[in-house]
Amino acid sequence: MNERLKVFDQYYKETGIEQRKLIHAKGYWHEVFHCWVIEKTNSEWRIYLQLRSKNKKDYPNQFDITAAGHIPATETIEDGVRELKEEVGINVMFSQLTSLGVIPYSIDNEKIKDYEFANVFVYVLTGGIEQFTLQREELDGIYSANLNQFILLATHKIKEIEVSGYKYVNDLRHDEVKRIGLEQMSALPESYLQEFIPRLKKMLIEAT
Repeated sequence: MNERLKVFDQYYKETGIEQRKLIHAKGYWHEVFHCWVIEKTNSEWRIYLQLRSKNKKDYPNQFDITAAGHIPATETIEDGVRELKEEVGINVMFSQLTSLGVIPYSIDNEKIKDYEFANVFVYVLTGGIEQFTLQREELDGIYSANLNQFILLATHKIKEIEVSGYKYVNDLRHDEVKRIGLEQMSALPESYLQEFIPRLKKMLIEAT
């Protein structure tokens, strides 16, 4: 992949353009688009998690943000809405998203130096899990969890939550209910969740 991304300093000031592979190798700050899909069903808020493909280079078979992706140097944050269409088949306009602002965070280990300015959004879905169409190269499945339970998990109040949804096994859809913990969400560092959860709770309060 020869994708080129904008590079920023730690204060989110653009400093240049580099190849994506070099950005992750050197630990340069760059932009990403995150969109969490939530839905209210029978007075219960639920949050959707994608199951990353087992063939992904980074964080295979891990639960992650509903839809997310890097912003190429030729695009704007608004163009990031395409990630919803490409990854999970949800076709919406940028104006239908609610912004939670920018969350800077980093993952720095022996495998990757990932320094990101995450532009975080929320989309409120109607119609249930059958509205999703998965990009099989990127995702193996889609699941939902009770939002309150997800918040308790993310804030270390509980160890596991129940998720329900489906994944593809040998090209066959397999519906299931299972229990997962934060160890199955290694793509979501704690520093990110500590910023995301209060902003999400504030948005839900303002929406009621």
